[in-house]
Amino acid sequence: MSRVVVLGSVNVDATSYVAAFPRPGETIRSHDHRVALGGKGANQAIAAHRCGARVELVARLGDDPAAEVARAAFARFGLPVDAVETVPDRPTGIAQITVSASGENTIVVTSGANADLGPAAVDAVRDLIASADVVLTQGELPVPTIDALARACAAAGTRLVLNLAPPVAVDAATLAVADPLVVNAHEARTLGLGVDLAPDASAEAWRDVAVSAAGDLARSVVITLGALGAVAADGSGATVVHAPAVEAVDTTGAGDAATGALVAMLAEGHPLGRALLAGAAAGAIAVQAHGTVDSYGTRDDVLALASRLEEDR
Repeated sequence: MSRVVVLGSVNVDATSYVAAFPRPGETIRSHDHRVALGGKGANQAIAAHRCGARVELVARLGDDPAAEVARAAFARFGLPVDAVETVPDRPTGIAQITVSASGENTIVVTSGANADLGPAAVDAVRDLIASADVVLTQGELPVPTIDALARACAAAGTRLVLNLAPPVAVDAATLAVADPLVVNAHEARTLGLGVDLAPDASAEAWRDVAVSAAGDLARSVVITLGALGAVAADGSGATVVHAPAVEAVDTTGAGDAATGALVAMLAEGHPLGRALLAGAAAGAIAVQAHGTVDSYGTRDDVLALASRLEEDR
């Protein structure tokens, strides 16, 4: 079984479902509210786990009731938590999410104990890093931790996948190690990629952006485009995957589903283009149900849809 190490954030999501987002100063009613596991690290770890990878999550929780929500979810999915530690006198990370009738979302994140996952945590798991097929992290962690992880992966010769979400100012050397760097269109523009493209630019236009950045900014690049699909580029070429037509109910965590599936396939040794198909399939499955990890498909679900997407190319 392929081995993935995720150094990442864990949040508990408090999600309100509304007809439309409130305007500044406006109070509205929600028609539903849910509390569930979230955080990019946790989401992506479970997505990779459900796609067949053996996943080790390195994370921090507070010593509050929200931590019990997170631990119960890990147990329900069978995710190992040996490297998930409790930080005394700190709250667990929280995400306040609003989802509109169109399935779009707004998210406000309070880091809590995630901010305590410092560079020392990287030193503590160097053996895990060295034994992994792929290491994955995200922009929700402190920047010094992300930079330290990139150095550790480079020293160990372990592949690093960096989902720079949110886009934070990591070292150029960290970006150079990323294989791939995974960003959405907004995050790409923050990095200076695709700034000349129109808001409705095609996936093929974004493919050219990925090609120009691969090998220059990072070893390889993936740019996710929501309903348009995703593009990827590395030294062997470029791939465009168009998203299947589905009815989006809730887009929260769909990008994490895609990234987790992508990483699981890379850990198995699949080329980037094939892994991108699995990522696009996982994201399309996730948007069709409410919530984050509970909307993620199984390995069989993801691979079946990925095969159909490949046939349609």
